[in-house]
Amino acid sequence: MTTSDWILDIVLILVVLRQIRWSRIDLMTVLLPLGIVGFVAHKYLSPIPTGGNDLVVIGIFAAIGLVLGIAGGLTTHVRVDQGGKVFVRAGFVAASLWILGMGGRLAFAIWSEHSGGPTLVRFSEQHNITSIQAWVSALILMVLCEVCTRVGTIVVRAQLARRKALTLTAATPAQTFAATASAPTATAPTGSVSDARQVFEGVVH
Repeated sequence: MTTSDWILDIVLILVVLRQIRWSRIDLMTVLLPLGIVGFVAHKYLSPIPTGGNDLVVIGIFAAIGLVLGIAGGLTTHVRVDQGGKVFVRAGFVAASLWILGMGGRLAFAIWSEHSGGPTLVRFSEQHNITSIQAWVSALILMVLCEVCTRVGTIVVRAQLARRKALTLTAATPAQTFAATASAPTATAPTGSVSDARQVFEGVVH
C-alpha cells in the first residue's frame, strides 16, 4: 500500500469518529465521504474483471459493504432541535461497524501484501479467481457500498425525523386551540336566581 492509500483509509475512519459527538448534518457531511470514495473508485476500480469467479468475489464484498452501511446508518442517532436543524451522532455500534469495514479492508490489504500473499494466490487458483484486480475491485466496491448506503440511510432518516418534528410543531397550536374552544364555560346553574328570590320573598312574607 502506498502512502496515499494509508491516508485515505485513515481519513475514512476519522470521518465517522468526528460524529461521535453531536454534529449538524449538512452538505459537507454528505459530500466529504462520497468525494473520498469517488476518488478512490476512480483511481483503483478500473477495469473490473469479469472472468472466472471474479464477479462472485466482487459481489460478496459489495454485499458486505451494503449490510455494514445500512446497519451503520440505522444505528446512528438522529435528533431535531427546536429550529428544525438535524443533528447526528455515531454511537458505539455505528462507529464499530464503520471501523470494522474500513479497518477490515486495511487489514486485508496489508495481509495480502505480506504474509498472506501466497495463501491468497493459492485460494484464487483453487476458486478460479483470475487476477489480483478482482480482489482490489472487491475491496473498493465494499467501501463504496458501505459509504454510500450509510450516508443515504442517514440522510433519509434525517429527512423523516425533520418532517415528523415539523408536523408535531404545526399540530401543537391547532390542538391547543381546539381544546380551548371545546372546553365548557362556567355558567350559573339554571334557575338559581329565581329560586333564591322565591325563598327570600317567602321569608319576608
